[in-house]
Amino acid sequence: MGWTASDIPDLTGKTAVVTGGNAGLGYETVKALAGRGANVVMASRSEEKARFARQSILADIPDASISLVSLDLASIESVQSAVQAIVSSSDAIHILVNNAGLMALPQQRTADGFEMQFGVNHLGHWVLTAGLLPTITTTPGARVVTVTSTAHHLGRRIDADDPHLEDRYGPWRAYGQSKLANYHFAIGLQQLFETRRTDAGSLLAHPGLSHTNLQVNTVDEGGGGWSAPMWSWLAARVGMKPDAGALPQLRAATDPDARGGEFYAPMFVNSGAPVKRPILRRLGRDKAIDTLWNVSERETGVSLEI
Repeated sequence: MGWTASDIPDLTGKTAVVTGGNAGLGYETVKALAGRGANVVMASRSEEKARFARQSILADIPDASISLVSLDLASIESVQSAVQAIVSSSDAIHILVNNAGLMALPQQRTADGFEMQFGVNHLGHWVLTAGLLPTITTTPGARVVTVTSTAHHLGRRIDADDPHLEDRYGPWRAYGQSKLANYHFAIGLQQLFETRRTDAGSLLAHPGLSHTNLQVNTVDEGGGGWSAPMWSWLAARVGMKPDAGALPQLRAATDPDARGGEFYAPMFVNSGAPVKRPILRRLGRDKAIDTLWNVSERETGVSLEI
């Protein structure tokens, strides 16, 4: 049968932070973690949707411990405010799930002038993780789980001279680049943890083809060209339900046997039970990670330090 949410161990007394926790995979992640006793911070852009999501979970799990934090990953100011809110109320962070993301949107800019998908999917999480690292690295056995996509296979490494794709923007090009950045970020963060000899772990996950609002938003925003409606149609008919799609990131976050540097994904690439997958694309990876680090620090003005 494979690993399921029932395999999540007791998380009583542990604190988890989930970005984009009000819908889709994030919602299912919050619900599963809270259902096993964790104190979960639901970090979301829409406070109204977050309140509704929290009430929906409480209707099924009355004793769930869920707090809400406003987080707009398209604004460094918002991310830093969220960091302050989280660290002021939590002296430990056992799990951080960098889950929120956008897919194949028409060309747009964040509040800080970044290409929207690179800005939200990577740079916003870069600033968030950097701000939470002092708490994460002083929490025994903490884990950071970054959610990528099978689209990372189509992505190209960051070009330091054109990280925002000024002259060659394409919705899917930008999405693939951001998801490869997620991939390199998680691996680079694990290298940092090992260099600094902390027992925190950085892990990767991807949900395969899951039927969430991600595809719907892409179509509604007019992004992705002719293929967006096709992917939305496929997700609705053959994609996994959100609770199944969330299992790879839940396993990465909670499986006692999981280790930093590992990658969890559906058994059959885009569907199936969550299993450990090999880390591929090794050629040129260290250089790509170095470039990503330099660009992220340069663009945000924020360094990842332990």
